Amino acid sequence: MSEPSASSSATAVRSGALALTWTGKRLPLQVLRSAAGHYIGTQDEGPVSRESVEYFPTHLAAQRALDTHAWTQRAHP
Repeated sequence: MSEPSASSSATAVRSGALALTWTGKRLPLQVLRSAAGHYIGTQDEGPVSRESVEYFPTHLAAQRALDTHAWTQRAHP
């Protein structure tokens, strides 16, 4: 299945590319937090992957980036 296009609904569930590559699991993208800040990533009984290059200053900023596709996918873990 391909990733939704930018014109898709913001409520569409997208899965993490790095999580799929390294674990074989389709895990939903969500906003997570680390000491460095908020980021877009995946979790499965704990953090699995940081998918976004960017760290965001707030949960809201990260959620907006996720909803509007305004973030950059990391190529490597």
